[in-house]
Amino acid sequence: MTEDSSQSGSSAPWAGREARRSQSEALRCGGFKEPAEAAEAEEVEQGPHTPGRGAARAKKRKAAAAAAPAPALQPVKLSKAELYKPPTSEELNQLKETEDLFHSSLLRLQIEELLKEVTLKETKKKKIDAFLHEINNLLSSIPETPETDITDQTWLPKGVKVPFLQVPFSVKGKFRFMPPAELSVVGSYLLGTCIKPEINVDVAVTMPREILQDKDNLNQRYHRKRAVYLAHIAQHLSKENLFGNVKFAYMNCNHLKPILLLRPQGKDEKLVTVRLHACPAPSFFKPSRFYPNKNNVRTAWFLEQGTPKEGAPEPATPHYNNSILCDTVLLSHLHFLSGVSTDFPGMKDGLALLKVWLNQRQLSKGWKGDGLAMGLGCFSGFLVSMLVAYLVMKRKIFKVMSGYQVLRNVLQFLGRQAGVGWIDPIFQGEDRHHIAAVFNVAEITVTLANGCTSLTSAGHPSLADFHHAFEVVFVDPSGLVNLCADMTASKYHQVQFEAKRSMEVLDDRMVDGFQALLMTSKPMLRTFDHVFHLKHVSKLQSACKKMQLLNELMDWGGNYVAAALPFIVSLLTHGLARRALLVAHSLPQTPEWPIDAEPPKHKDVGSLMFGLLFVPEFAASTLEKGPQADRPEATDFRTFWGEKSELRRFQDGSICEAVVWEADTICQKRLIPEQIVRHLLKLHADIPESSICYTGALLESVIKNGKKALGTGEEDMVNVVCSYDDLSRKLWNLEGLPLTVTAVQGVHPALRYTDVFPPIPMKPIYSFHKQIKTRHLLLPSEEKPCPAYITPLKIICHIEGSGQWPQDKEAIRRIKAAFHLQLAELLQQQHQFICRPAVTHTDVYKDGYVFRLQVAYHREPLILKEVVTPEGMLKYRDTEESQRLELETLHQPYLTSSLHGLHQQHPVFGSTCRLAKRWISAQLLSDSISEECVDLLVASLFLHPAPFTPPSSPQVGFLRFLNLLATFDWRNSPLIINLNAGLTDADCTEIKNKFVAARSRLPVMFIATPKDKWNSVWTQERPSVQILQRLLVLASESVRALEEQLMNPLSSQDVKIVFRPPLDHYDVLIHLNSNQIPRHLESVDWPVKSFSRGVVKNSAGVRILFPVVDYDPVQCYLQDLREAFNDLALFFYDKHGGEVIAVLWKPSSFQPQPFKVSSMKGRTVTTLNNELVCVPNIEAILEDFEVLGEGLVKRVEARTEKWTI
Repeated sequence: MTEDSSQSGSSAPWAGREARRSQSEALRCGGFKEPAEAAEAEEVEQGPHTPGRGAARAKKRKAAAAAAPAPALQPVKLSKAELYKPPTSEELNQLKETEDLFHSSLLRLQIEELLKEVTLKETKKKKIDAFLHEINNLLSSIPETPETDITDQTWLPKGVKVPFLQVPFSVKGKFRFMPPAELSVVGSYLLGTCIKPEINVDVAVTMPREILQDKDNLNQRYHRKRAVYLAHIAQHLSKENLFGNVKFAYMNCNHLKPILLLRPQGKDEKLVTVRLHACPAPSFFKPSRFYPNKNNVRTAWFLEQGTPKEGAPEPATPHYNNSILCDTVLLSHLHFLSGVSTDFPGMKDGLALLKVWLNQRQLSKGWKGDGLAMGLGCFSGFLVSMLVAYLVMKRKIFKVMSGYQVLRNVLQFLGRQAGVGWIDPIFQGEDRHHIAAVFNVAEITVTLANGCTSLTSAGHPSLADFHHAFEVVFVDPSGLVNLCADMTASKYHQVQFEAKRSMEVLDDRMVDGFQALLMTSKPMLRTFDHVFHLKHVSKLQSACKKMQLLNELMDWGGNYVAAALPFIVSLLTHGLARRALLVAHSLPQTPEWPIDAEPPKHKDVGSLMFGLLFVPEFAASTLEKGPQADRPEATDFRTFWGEKSELRRFQDGSICEAVVWEADTICQKRLIPEQIVRHLLKLHADIPESSICYTGALLESVIKNGKKALGTGEEDMVNVVCSYDDLSRKLWNLEGLPLTVTAVQGVHPALRYTDVFPPIPMKPIYSFHKQIKTRHLLLPSEEKPCPAYITPLKIICHIEGSGQWPQDKEAIRRIKAAFHLQLAELLQQQHQFICRPAVTHTDVYKDGYVFRLQVAYHREPLILKEVVTPEGMLKYRDTEESQRLELETLHQPYLTSSLHGLHQQHPVFGSTCRLAKRWISAQLLSDSISEECVDLLVASLFLHPAPFTPPSSPQVGFLRFLNLLATFDWRNSPLIINLNAGLTDADCTEIKNKFVAARSRLPVMFIATPKDKWNSVWTQERPSVQILQRLLVLASESVRALEEQLMNPLSSQDVKIVFRPPLDHYDVLIHLNSNQIPRHLESVDWPVKSFSRGVVKNSAGVRILFPVVDYDPVQCYLQDLREAFNDLALFFYDKHGGEVIAVLWKPSSFQPQPFKVSSMKGRTVTTLNNELVCVPNIEAILEDFEVLGEGLVKRVEARTEKWTI
């Protein structure tokens, strides 16, 4: 029994439920059988809806969407009569059900719309039924062939190849083709549980008994007859005009189970895929031959030896046996599911939701090429259907339940099983232990067998046999077939983990459960903290030899990928046991192939991808502590870790086996799992390092300060914070101030660990500067390159309140200036710091850093709000000055302290912010969106990660940041960030309601925090609508390009491509001299040539002249350009070492303006329709660009193909 359709995880889900007409008549005709149970289920599930209504509504929606752009959501206005109309009894019942089951009525409506979209429409069902009848007629008319040996395949035409890897080729047996004895539609199509967009219809083609022989269970004889049977059918059907596509495929990537795919001709080619499964005649094989402990593949035959060794035991072949048994129970599974679904309309809806949930997590399908496809060992839709049936039989699901209740109960069942029966695999010498991930196997088996037969009774395999043979066990109603035979324990553990996480999301009222569970795709690159590829799966052949997996190879028909994968995953699981919460793998997949091509080899599954989800506390640990040297377990530890293991004495006096991993910087410590993976795969599986492509930290190179930098600056950030903490203590204890310091709060990004390139301690070289010794100052020298950029680290120093403070704003400024002077004097006297006071601040040179102290008085913002009316009344009103001061002294310190705390909880938060800000700056947009805004966007990924877990690597955090930018509905939704858990559920609801009511007056990007619920202070002025739209486009394209690079281990993996801005859209490019760019070493592509910048990385020495602070000639030049040409153009620049300023003319700049003497700046006079008008003087403007930037500008490139002078 197979499950078919699913929905692409990368596209928005489709949803839609319609009444389903009975297919009894259509499928009874032409030889197709339908069980009576399914017919009854069809009658029960008839709905009250009109089939054409959904299509009509869809057409109206499409027409409306095409007519106008989607407007922002508006509150619905009701008349008084409608507002106070009493609810009907049906509405009361719905309200009660919504209150009991759903968090809100919105969730109920969303689920109903989703179901409408994924359900197959009636008109398409008619086309599919007609297509099935045509296939039936064609299959019945295929002529017989004479009997030949199985190995004699010369009678097959040249236009078709047998879809089977016939290795070894020699095999006994006869074959002749006869028309199918019976054709039966099986699977979800007949049950009405298939979902869009990919509709697959499974058809069981029963081979006549005359084709099969008594010993066809041995040595792949049955499988080869099955493949030849399908090849002959394919050759005949390929001649028919009915089909636009006739191909072969492996069912769930199992090389023993080829199937034939048929698709209609013309525009309906993507409507449906009919999958033909050849199966044996009923009761032909004795079930006892296929017990898990039985052998059906002889060793001598598989190794192509002449005669078998006498007395040598034959190994069990449980997977081989299970593959034959699956073909014998297709119809019985359909009958079973049909009986369960009778009188149970909620089962259909529940299965649709569960399939969407599985597809979004790539559990039922995996990524292959340009779409999703089923892979070996997937948690298929059929499997989840059987699980629902089991829960119905166990009375954990009742037939009165809705689809949403079915979803919750299945997730709850799977989530509660997380960890039950999980055995950690340990490699002990040459012994290899299977893993068992079993959810109450005995109960499942007895129930699905309907209480008729126990596993331990005569005529059925024992439970111990199943446990010994398979990693995951779920026995079907017959008691013979393991439905999870191909699934690895790792994949089942992943399903359990996702189910448990999903239940937490559904129970959290602060999270939009519908969006997180059913609308958000979870590709491996964005789900797991580290991802690596096994580039050359052919290396698994040597792994099988190293791990002595001959028995498994025989069982899998020579498929070394399937044989080795469980052991590779269990090896990694044990090696990363303390560090990784989850070790997952992609599903091995093979592509479809034409019928005239050779079948894909085992290596054609491409690369295998593995995902690691870390435990943040232990992932970066450099020590792997083992047992004490005199314990028996020490031998196993040494065997497992090889030469890396060594004896060490610990502080408690114990002498233990231990492995110490080399890592000096925080960045290197994050990559310790890579060292472990490479070491274990080389040691135990003989897989060379060149075959492993580890993509855990490829992006971090863009935040390294130069080629020679070992780390990514986290250590530098820690040094800055330590120096700041020391200065804070000194300010607190400063003696001689008339008023004491009540608080010292940092506001610079480095003090919250989010500065893209953290400050480095520097001391100026005097020969590179002009000296003003009378004032102990330095100035840049014109003859030398621009000195290195030294950023001032801004600190807000709050002074206590007192009656001595004046109430006049100008007087307050003067008092603050006096405090700045006195702070400089006292710090110099008491701590020998070099200080430079100014009216608005005091700069302090300490430990090679420059701290900028700014005095604040808590009542000053209120005084700045005072406005006296003409009547003499005093009112308080927000002014531009008061808002700016509140931002500096209240909002920025609060944000910095909150994000500092967030970084302590999630150590990769800072690096993720730095990557995000580096990307925005690389796109030349750093001046168009505030740093605080970007920090908050990244903070939301850690505080509200659903459906993911908080990132534990900067790379996955950055990928999610790009996805958030590209997919969040900024027009209709506020982004609520619950810093320090300061918002309640009621607060969030209030914010959303007020946002909808006042949307037109709010910023285009609205971010709400506990201290800023209504104003979104960080996005008030920027970004603009146009900049936000540009950001969305760039983010969408960047995440696509980046994931494409990271998913292809055989490519160059130049991830910097997303940090190189496209310059095609700009009108003018101003190229700069690199020796005058102080941050040149921060550029994305490290410069070949660098310059001495007049500073040394050294904080030694106390009596030095004060260095040049906050001096960036490019920023000064940009400020001049914007002041002079703001009405004509926009200017964009990468402040981190960019060599180009990009200019974009404003759309209105080329429109003629009426002649006015006051508006002649940058314009010239011309005549238009006998009137004097002003137009831009482009030649003069371009010349001005060069004049303003003399010495800085290398050349100005005018892109006249985009506009004319």
